[in-house]
Amino acid sequence: MSGAKKLVIVESPTKMKSIAQYLGDGYEVLSSVGHIRDLVEPKNLPPELKKGSLGKFSVDVENGFEPYYVVSDAKKKTVAELKRALKGADELLLATDEDREGEAIAWHLLQELKPKVPVRRMVFHEITKDAILKAKDETRELDTALVDAQETRRILDRLYGYEVSPVLWRKVGPGLSAGRVQSAATRLVVDRERERLAFVAASYWDLIGRFTKESSSFEARLVRVGGERIATGRDFDDSGRLTGKAVVLDEATAHSLTAALRDDTVGRRVSRVESKPYSRRPAAPFTTSTLQQESARKLRLSARDTMRVAQSLYENGYITYMRTDSVSLSQQAIQAARTQAVKLYGADSVPDKPRAYAGKSKNAQEAHEAIRPSGEVFRTPSELQSVLRGSEFKLYDLIWKRTVASQMADAKGQTATVTIEVGPTATDASEPESPTAAVAGTTAEFTASGTVITFRGFLAAYEESRDEERNADDAPGEAKLPQLAEGEAVGLAELEAKGHETSPPPRYTEASLVKRLEELGIGRPSTFASIISTILDRGYVTQRGQALVPSWVAFSVVRLLEEHFGDLVEYDFTAEMEDDLDRIASGEADRVDWLNEFYFGSDRHTGLRQVVDNLGDIDAREINSIVIGPGLTLRIGRYGPYLETVDPEAAADAPPRRVNLPEGLAPDELTAEKARELIEAPVQTDRVLGVNPDNGKQVVVKDGRFGPYVTELEPEPETAEASVDPATGEVADAQPVKAAKRGAKKAAAPKPRTASLFKSMQIEEVDLATALQLLDLPRVVGLDPESGDEITAQNGRYGPYLKKGTDTRTLPSEDAIFDIDLAGAQELFAQPKYGARRASSALKEFAEDPVSGKPIKVKDGRFGPYVTDGTTNATIPRAESVEDITFERAVELLQIKRDKGPAPARGTRTAAAKSGAKKAPAKRTTTRTAKKSS
Repeated sequence: MSGAKKLVIVESPTKMKSIAQYLGDGYEVLSSVGHIRDLVEPKNLPPELKKGSLGKFSVDVENGFEPYYVVSDAKKKTVAELKRALKGADELLLATDEDREGEAIAWHLLQELKPKVPVRRMVFHEITKDAILKAKDETRELDTALVDAQETRRILDRLYGYEVSPVLWRKVGPGLSAGRVQSAATRLVVDRERERLAFVAASYWDLIGRFTKESSSFEARLVRVGGERIATGRDFDDSGRLTGKAVVLDEATAHSLTAALRDDTVGRRVSRVESKPYSRRPAAPFTTSTLQQESARKLRLSARDTMRVAQSLYENGYITYMRTDSVSLSQQAIQAARTQAVKLYGADSVPDKPRAYAGKSKNAQEAHEAIRPSGEVFRTPSELQSVLRGSEFKLYDLIWKRTVASQMADAKGQTATVTIEVGPTATDASEPESPTAAVAGTTAEFTASGTVITFRGFLAAYEESRDEERNADDAPGEAKLPQLAEGEAVGLAELEAKGHETSPPPRYTEASLVKRLEELGIGRPSTFASIISTILDRGYVTQRGQALVPSWVAFSVVRLLEEHFGDLVEYDFTAEMEDDLDRIASGEADRVDWLNEFYFGSDRHTGLRQVVDNLGDIDAREINSIVIGPGLTLRIGRYGPYLETVDPEAAADAPPRRVNLPEGLAPDELTAEKARELIEAPVQTDRVLGVNPDNGKQVVVKDGRFGPYVTELEPEPETAEASVDPATGEVADAQPVKAAKRGAKKAAAPKPRTASLFKSMQIEEVDLATALQLLDLPRVVGLDPESGDEITAQNGRYGPYLKKGTDTRTLPSEDAIFDIDLAGAQELFAQPKYGARRASSALKEFAEDPVSGKPIKVKDGRFGPYVTDGTTNATIPRAESVEDITFERAVELLQIKRDKGPAPARGTRTAAAKSGAKKAPAKRTTTRTAKKSS
């Protein structure tokens, strides 16, 4: 065919330009922009299929779990463009990522495009010229086992979510969801908070001495008294009980011992000096999980942001593929790392033989090379300072350092441990009756350790960070020690008794949660970021600094799942499911057999369907209740958590007292004492501000569900006074005035006026005058002299503004609602609408968009920052910051927006959905025989 080209389809628009440049004129490179097809929502199935076995999940559970796929509306234009390009091609190269998702995207493209030309699978792990040219020459067939694994995972998640989530909606709250890995991850965070709730702190004391030799000084910690070891935090369990054989110093004993050991008559000598070689190996190159962990520790990036930035670095050719569980490096990369280490740190900075690392990959087919700088020669961070900005530069710098350091020599040195004996000399020593009795004759031993690095090795390039550790005060500190010899006397400059409390298990951070998920085998490298994002987005977990704090709703969800779906949140069971998916990916297991066992059950496993069908009654009140202490119960209600208590002296039918929890109170902070304090706190009543002189109604300020506000109270309806029988003293029935009209009056009762407080106002400081001003809003500023329209100032959903007819202008502040006069209003209306915003909203400017040819700008809009070329506007995702938006990312966002097409007009959604439903989507083709490579 004259002029025919080879069509290459990649996932991301960002890759297109570089890959097209490397492949040359004989190729056309286009992007699918991720998946083009997915499981249809059951409500969008054609009517004739909704009542069949497809109807519940869009998966035919009774016929081999066949899924029903559709091309999304947003991707119809993309698919049409790909089909047009394919008509003029003589070969199709599917160049999506080499993992399960990438393989599935390639398979969906194959099923939808139905090519009549040879099809080859092209894979690469870095976007460099050499890698791309090599990939086009070393193609392979589509790996249908990987497709099976991805499809099984997708169907499994659909079955799990659609069966379990409705139970949560009914018994815990609307909008909740359950998921195969998200539920296990949520349980981990909740379990850690349960440990913190049950934790009992233990108190202990120790002594820190500063000893001297000539002009040098060093610190040492008390470790023994009278030959008995002194307890540290590691000697106590989480119930505060001593577990080891050690002596606990209390405050009085510690101070007495301090006084005794400060005595100038007490001897102080070095009793033992131990020295041993120190050696430390570098950490292995980054995998997906270790990159997320270290990025969180060092750069404070979330797992989601780390993957987003890494994706950009990969697609722009700076690093290799960022979804991998392999720690191995290619020979090319090893040589590049060693060469740079020698160049930058000297010939002795690398060992004689290259280092090889072995990982614990659970799926060899998805184990690529470790994450590293791309190419045969690594570009140093300094070489890329003018190209990379913000988080991209920081993450590349981290990857470069870790890769180079991984091939460098061990750090070497000497660690010395010195024991100082404080007490009587050996000839005067006598055993005290109690090892902790601070009396004359007591012998105490202090130890200090110091490490001297004699050869830095890999430390010259990089040092790995660590997660928070418990009882860090107990960790032996490393100090620089003077030259000391056994028997040598030392001086005592200072001796201090220090009290400590054991610390509860630290909350998970994103880094430590990723590490724990990997240890348990829950999820895979490519899913960790989405797991954490999901539990954050669902409100199961919030962040307090770096710590992940579970919500009370998460406690209810986890409790329900543990009691009624036990297997599904068992860590071992979830990990076994991952292993099974890996077996499907390697061709060792059949997807249909596995799904049958999971859903319908077998001899060794109760199926999900059986569990759901036999749930029995679930007491929603019980599930959403937690006993905090005697007579104190926490309830998780529709509008949030609250405490409930019943006064034992109150009448049997008296309602319980309820108190809302203060905002931001973490679960482990709600102790019985704190709960009692909240219950016994004075009740916050509505504050009466006065009477509105215009209508005689009382004006009060309240603190409501949506914030503080002022309102007018309607007067109580009049009633006749009750009469008392003078003979018996009994009260006769009181008859209301105008009783016949009571019902009518109640039905026609006017709605009281209300107004929210301004953000700058405090509920305790609001007075009657301010309240009346708020109640009278909108305020009439005056009449426009030209149109005669009334100009009003008011507060709206998006802030304070002026209104004249249908025209509006934003006010600079809420106070301006009361302050602005007619002249000021006319001046604002004389300015162009959004003029001020346009003048200040160009947060960033880039070169021309390759599609429209117009300059790209980042602006701040009504709904947040967005990218625009003047024609197409694309909202910047919430997880991304303005400073991280590069030219390439801006181009990609605009292209994604163009591919989606214009948003449907209001009122047409139902018609469009019906129209789409009538047109039967293409069902999944059951045969997966890929076309052979040519």
